[in-house]
Amino acid sequence: MVNTVGSWETKHWQKKWLNIKQNLILTTEQKKIIIGSLLGDGTMYIGKKGQNANFKVEHGLAQEQYTKWKYAILKPWVATEPKISFRYRENGEKYQKSWWFRTIRHPILTELHNKFYVVEGVNRKKLLPKDLPGEIDPLVLAVWIMDDGSFSKGRIDISTYCFSISEISFLQDILRDKFGLKALSYKDRDKGIRIYFNKSETAKTIQIISPYIISPMRYKIGFPTP
Repeated sequence: MVNTVGSWETKHWQKKWLNIKQNLILTTEQKKIIIGSLLGDGTMYIGKKGQNANFKVEHGLAQEQYTKWKYAILKPWVATEPKISFRYRENGEKYQKSWWFRTIRHPILTELHNKFYVVEGVNRKKLLPKDLPGEIDPLVLAVWIMDDGSFSKGRIDISTYCFSISEISFLQDILRDKFGLKALSYKDRDKGIRIYFNKSETAKTIQIISPYIISPMRYKIGFPTP
């Protein structure tokens, strides 16, 4: 027997989201959150048979409030609330891994995806768009550091393992030209290259981004968390 109730619910849901998708606008704040995240842990995908991209946020269990902060800003683009992802150990034991959510797929997000990714067959690589200097501001920098930054011995450093040497140089130029920050770099064993600020530059960086660092993530700039 045909499940007419289920079919009606599915069609009703699809119609509801079609109407929502047609009226979605990516605000400046939402775009900045996505760009800052793409410099860090954020990812975008277009499915094998899909035409448009979505945006995924995923952070460790300790970053629950940070994940939910991003969700609160991007909520109009998200169909379901953040949830915990699970993994299995070799012995079959189930364990909690991270907090995550993803947006719906949308042409506006596809435009961002095509700027930040090059896809060749099954291979895909994150890259830095040429117009990035015009997009970076203190909020983008703050999100990037909350995603991939760390604080130790009075200095901030940022994981930039996924970027090439020329891209890291590009990021250093942007930080200098946009904020007057001198960012140095070093090779972290066989992992790749990290950007860092010495103590005086770290102090300048904190002054720029501290208004945008949410309370649970203040440890990223060396401040105590509540």
